[in-house]
Amino acid sequence: MTGWEHADLSRMGEAAAQALRRQDHRTARPLFEKLAVARPDDISVWYGLALACRGLGDDAAQLAALDRVLAADPRHIPALLMKADQFARSGDGRAAHTFYKTVVARAASAQALPPDLRAEVARAERECARYAREYERHLLNALEHAGFDPRSSSPRFTQSLDLLLGKKQIYLQSPTSFYFPELPQRQFYERHEFAWLPAFEAHTDVIAGELLEVLGDDAAFRPYMLAQPNRPPGVFADLADSVDWAAFFLIEGGSLVETAAARCPRTMAALAGVPLTDAPGRTPSVLFSRLRPGVRIPPHTGQINARLICHLPLIVPPGCGLRVGNEVRHWARGETLIFDDSIEHEAWNHSDTTRVVLLFEIWRPELSEEERILVAAALAAVGSFNEA
Repeated sequence: MTGWEHADLSRMGEAAAQALRRQDHRTARPLFEKLAVARPDDISVWYGLALACRGLGDDAAQLAALDRVLAADPRHIPALLMKADQFARSGDGRAAHTFYKTVVARAASAQALPPDLRAEVARAERECARYAREYERHLLNALEHAGFDPRSSSPRFTQSLDLLLGKKQIYLQSPTSFYFPELPQRQFYERHEFAWLPAFEAHTDVIAGELLEVLGDDAAFRPYMLAQPNRPPGVFADLADSVDWAAFFLIEGGSLVETAAARCPRTMAALAGVPLTDAPGRTPSVLFSRLRPGVRIPPHTGQINARLICHLPLIVPPGCGLRVGNEVRHWARGETLIFDDSIEHEAWNHSDTTRVVLLFEIWRPELSEEERILVAAALAAVGSFNEA
């Protein structure tokens, strides 16, 4: 014990702590320095030394002591706060912000914090917000000189700026069954990118008319999500076997539902000009998707990233929305939303009436004809594996 008895070290520790409480840092520092030699693995000693050095204005010694604390315990919130404050005082705002952010993150995962530490964490949150505002102003001022205008500049660049500023997070394709590599990570596609779409959307009224006839037959709709006894419950457990989210399939899993298609001949005719996916036994599915008032479809990802999902809005009350990745869009009657469902997405109906869209699947435009054929064959083989 380097010449010190346990009782001596205890008395020295108490004396050092009392000196700190009196803010007698000149007395506390040498006591903590002796304790650090005797107890080099005791992080409370190094933290006390850091406090004493801070009181004496010795920034270098304070940071050295804090580094010993954090080397032993990277989650030590008071030490992280002290480093943040020291960097802030020295004018290194970026370093300070990094430590303040870490404090907030560590506190969020902590079981419980004493009231005084909660107040300090709240201060760290305010510092993070202040730094974020200053950083955003700096960036926007610099970009304005380069010609940036958030109302008219590239939407892709605007999204990159939101990501840089932490206003949005990155969502990537994460299909549950089949991943086709090197496809663009795009959440939504724009209507003008599809030459066939105007002619299809021109049929909105006749498709809506056939939908209204089907809606009159409530038994025609079945739950979109069916419970599967041979599969564990997933994110849709609350919607399984529920008609709160219901479907009227015209094509299901690549197979024509003849009785349903016969009830909607003009809808089927309109779909003839659409590049639907084609993997027998697997895709496409074409359906009227009905979402009742107050229902929310939880965040989830689709099975395949080689396709895109299309929604032709037919009955869309206010208060309905669709989030794909970090972008939220709202349906407008007759204006198709096209998105990659292999990116996390969710939908909701906060209105007091039903929302209905015509949902269908198309090939991603980046796939060649050969790739579409091979993907279709692979998906069909996957689907038929247990049938062999």
